[in-house]
Amino acid sequence: MEIKDRYNVIVVGGGPAGIGAALAASRQGMKTLVVEQLNSFGGVGGAGGHGYMCLCNDWHSDNQIVGGVAYELLERIAAEGYGDLNPGSCAFYDVEYYKRMLEELFLENGIDFIYHTLFAETVTEGKAVKGVVVQNKSGRRTLAADTVIDCTGDGDVCASAGCVYKQGRDSDGKCQPMTLMFTIGGVDWDKVQKWRTSGGMEEVWEQAQKNGDMESFQKKIMGFWWNSKQPTYVGINFTHIIGKDSTRAEDLTDATVEGRRQAYHLIPVFRKYVSGMENCHLVSTGSVIGTRESRRITGKYIVTEHDLKAEREFADSIGYGAFYIDIHSLDEGGMDHNTWSPPKGFKYQIPYRALVPKDRENILVAGRCASFTHIALGSARVMSQCTLMGEAAGTAAAVAVEAGIAPSAIDVKTLQTRLRNAGGIVTREDIRKIGKSK
Repeated sequence: MEIKDRYNVIVVGGGPAGIGAALAASRQGMKTLVVEQLNSFGGVGGAGGHGYMCLCNDWHSDNQIVGGVAYELLERIAAEGYGDLNPGSCAFYDVEYYKRMLEELFLENGIDFIYHTLFAETVTEGKAVKGVVVQNKSGRRTLAADTVIDCTGDGDVCASAGCVYKQGRDSDGKCQPMTLMFTIGGVDWDKVQKWRTSGGMEEVWEQAQKNGDMESFQKKIMGFWWNSKQPTYVGINFTHIIGKDSTRAEDLTDATVEGRRQAYHLIPVFRKYVSGMENCHLVSTGSVIGTRESRRITGKYIVTEHDLKAEREFADSIGYGAFYIDIHSLDEGGMDHNTWSPPKGFKYQIPYRALVPKDRENILVAGRCASFTHIALGSARVMSQCTLMGEAAGTAAAVAVEAGIAPSAIDVKTLQTRLRNAGGIVTREDIRKIGKSK
């Protein structure tokens, strides 16, 4: 096919990883394009309706371990008055504002992007990736790139290129359940907070199920996302759809239908059982379903749960993670037995090699499809960590293009220096107390 355009860097997917990758590559002087299948950026944090971003501090402590683009997003949300920032840690925000904020950031940084465009296949020459084929209303076109960064979440670009990958848990390939976020209105949040008995409110849902008012698809609420800028609205992280594969269109369809059904089912449950939600109503469901796990591309290094628990440090560190190992039950409601709560101050480094597919060149992967085990991904898949992986990939792509080499061959010290210069926290020496200057 005729090549329609050429770029230094093409980022496929504009979710958390894609945001970091595109901003980093463009700020390093690369001609950058983002290909996005939806009509907004942010992935589950945008169209998916998940108005909560974490984790930028070590576990239950006051050390900031994530800077760079991820923390820049939190600060901008707070500065422009569309969310609540917990300094050094996380932010609850207005999802519609966030979509527009990301567009403004991309435009400010000279990033080309195209919505409503599906990735179709990867263009390869031997083991080298040369570009991508995309499909949209304008037809089918081929786009060339020095480096392609797979930020699809599902590893679609890498899989098409023939990269080795794993999917789901080792025993049967099943992946973590999906969740369709939804938003309710008409909520008295102060009343909810005064009444709320526990974080997961297991006893409430148990009683509702015993009384025959609630189906047993879930045992524990995963989150009420509330921000002070939308005081009567609450985002709900509660639907729970097991046994589906997000790399199959049929499964995505079935999961979305089931997630929306569960959302409607929960409204009368909230009205009856949650003080402050007596008059709540459904405002919206996510335009894209939240997916916790699918393909995990096999990189030059596979990060394991043992690496996380040992807080292992790597010479090629590109940043830190600190979230608990969060694995939702793959077989029923509630949490999986592999869920692990870490000690205070827990943190671990993410190596650059986890972003480098082991068997292809000129391609990088970032986000939840990077090189982790099923269990380790339970921690690394959250938005701030996906964003910092994307930022590292975008920066590495720029280093590679400048040197005329493959991303697998770059000098890691150069990459780490550039990440630090952009406000990144790469190694122990960069960690700072929350509230301290860069």
